[in-house]
Amino acid sequence: MSDPTTSRRPRVAIAGLSLEASTFSPARTRIPDFHPQRGAEILASRPFWADGGALADAADWVPILQGRAIPGGPVPAEDYEALKAEILDGLRSAGHLDGMVFDIHGAMSVVGMDDAEGDLAVAIREVVGPDVIISTGMDLHGNVSWRLAHALDLLTCYRMAPHEDALDTKERAVRNLLARLALPPDQRRPLKAWIPIPILLPGEKTSTRIEPAKSLYAMVPQAEAVDGVLDAAIWIGYAWADEPRNCCVVMVTGDDEAVITAEAERIASEVWRRHEEFTFVAPAASLPESLDAAFASTARPYFISDSGDNPTAGGAGDVTWTLAELLADPRLAAPEVTALYASIPDAEAVEACIRAGVGAEVSLKVGARVDAGPSGPVQLTGTVRHITDGDPDAITEVVVQAGGLHVILTRSRKPYHLESDFVRNGLDPRTADIVFVKIGYLEPELFALAADWMLALTPGGADQDLLRLGHHRIARPTYPFDTGLLDPDLRARLVPMASTDCEKNTFLQRSAG
Repeated sequence: MSDPTTSRRPRVAIAGLSLEASTFSPARTRIPDFHPQRGAEILASRPFWADGGALADAADWVPILQGRAIPGGPVPAEDYEALKAEILDGLRSAGHLDGMVFDIHGAMSVVGMDDAEGDLAVAIREVVGPDVIISTGMDLHGNVSWRLAHALDLLTCYRMAPHEDALDTKERAVRNLLARLALPPDQRRPLKAWIPIPILLPGEKTSTRIEPAKSLYAMVPQAEAVDGVLDAAIWIGYAWADEPRNCCVVMVTGDDEAVITAEAERIASEVWRRHEEFTFVAPAASLPESLDAAFASTARPYFISDSGDNPTAGGAGDVTWTLAELLADPRLAAPEVTALYASIPDAEAVEACIRAGVGAEVSLKVGARVDAGPSGPVQLTGTVRHITDGDPDAITEVVVQAGGLHVILTRSRKPYHLESDFVRNGLDPRTADIVFVKIGYLEPELFALAADWMLALTPGGADQDLLRLGHHRIARPTYPFDTGLLDPDLRARLVPMASTDCEKNTFLQRSAG
């Protein structure tokens, strides 16, 4: 697609599908869940290339299709193929391109397929040809297969978990691309050093708030500052998909082969040296133990993560096991206790509450519409305290009070990360005794709000106990599924220059070379 014509500004396409999908969740992520954006909507979604943004005039942007979904279950093959076809058709119609921003997460799963991002990247490369420079900024919980690394030119990822640098990373990926496009065509494509590390750990054990991830990720900007290096990254990988590509990967890109190889091997060796140090970002225990700790503590509000059904890690969000335990606990039946639970998606229960109205007594079967889990639907009997509409994810939210427990029901699945998510529902988390949230590590605003917190090890599609989930298809040996490993081969592999034959390259990390 590239031609020798030059213009004042490069022509850069924008497209991608962003999803983190648990293969252990029975949920499915359909096309509407991606909230597909096209044309000017895509530009408006990022401040750096929106009107007046720092990069708005840096290129002739060609926005095609961008889909971003809340983490969930895999994408049905027919939905993926429809979105893929629209992206490819848009690229075919785009005319001459110099570059492309491939905006992905890195942990999308498609039913019946391994390495969905690799598949999409290969298809894009076949359309745009070998001369178009393609850049991506990913989630550090994404996966970088050999096939994906080969199909793309510039890869980087977040350096913080929680992802407070997400927008900075997306902008860095664009700036990296623009910097390479400013070079003569024969100097644009950097070298890539790629190292898979046989580790697969949940994000709650690899947060950059604590060691060893804090120090390991501090090595990344240090490597980036070395002469001859363009970018460095550690993808810790996505733990809740059972695919051969899923593991930790270190990549360093740049123009000096010896330097990027040395930097990649330096980082990878340190990650492996410290791999047994990874631990939960907060005190972690069973739900009963977490409840006992909360009631014994004077810290208020006390947060407890219902981590196994975390919708921001791919859980269906409607597993009721924790809610059933809370409703059966006599300590939470006392009206002098104020406890908040966010949330359970159940459109039928929400409709029943709307019909009953605020102040009405209701008795409902809620949850387990998608993931029955170990409990199935749970009986919720209480008073409708609040009804609100308008949240783009939840659509409609209802608060039902059962004793001291205030349960948020939603029409559609929604993660609760902000104080305003509670305030909008007539709830004040600052004055609550205990706040239960379907989440793993607390997002920044809730982390600042919590006087103390614990990670409850509960069941669901994002179960923190990976061995309990039952992975069967990941590459082995991999820690923590295997222990007492011999030293893995942590020599850097130089990824070949992107070409239109990258489908021939396997995504099975350990056999690449």
